Amino acid sequence: MSRRHIAGLRTLVTGASSGIGGALAVQLASQGAKVVLVARREDRLREVMARVPAEARTNAIAVAGDVTEAASRERAIAAAVREFGGLDCLVNNAGVGAQGRFVDAEPERARRIFEVNFFALVEMTRAALPQLRAGRDALVVNVGSILGHRGIPYSSEYCASKFAVRGFSEALRAELLREKIDVLLVSPGTTESEFFERLIEAGEKPPWPEQPPVPAEVVARRIVRAMERRRHEIIPNARGRMMVWLNRLAPRVVDAWMGRYG
Repeated sequence: MSRRHIAGLRTLVTGASSGIGGALAVQLASQGAKVVLVARREDRLREVMARVPAEARTNAIAVAGDVTEAASRERAIAAAVREFGGLDCLVNNAGVGAQGRFVDAEPERARRIFEVNFFALVEMTRAALPQLRAGRDALVVNVGSILGHRGIPYSSEYCASKFAVRGFSEALRAELLREKIDVLLVSPGTTESEFFERLIEAGEKPPWPEQPPVPAEVVARRIVRAMERRRHEIIPNARGRMMVWLNRLAPRVVDAWMGRYG
């Protein structure tokens, strides 16, 4: 099968004000895609827009809004239709996290995480499908996590939300196969971003050593390459791939290792 062409691909990226979303939006616009950047923080969206090369500035527009709100989702999709004539690719990247033991958390923590990481992703996809069905070489990109393959302590709700994203992506891929709409699941490991600075709740810190993060620009390049090559899933992080494979081959070993820190 031929590669997907990025140039001219009408794309909407959520969580585009920083990290993977911002880097991906810049990368796509630089390669000729038409990009709608969506995030809550309008000032940060302007900063990301300024990183787009001058010759590609007309390829990108910013729409400030909260993806957990139906009106914001509809406004973002309407902007893609108004400015670019439709939508070919949806990148569901917006996400939040929290840190701390499950037993110490209030029920609201799980609900807030799922509202952004799962329900907003599902409803943005639902809202975008009519445009994607009419689009060119259509694609949904869901940004999950290696923690959607293996749960770890101190991040129980976040892990659960990313497992849900993985399951939804696999089911959606099968449902959309006959309509020739691809679904790419991206499962990053630790990436340079504001993620840990913007936790909705920062409880007890995990006791394991910190790992050096992968630059967001590196992850973005690997996502674009996966989009071009029509991949179904990528883990754009060597340590993440190692953990996923070890968990498949020797889950009890990983359980014992995680239990040392639990």
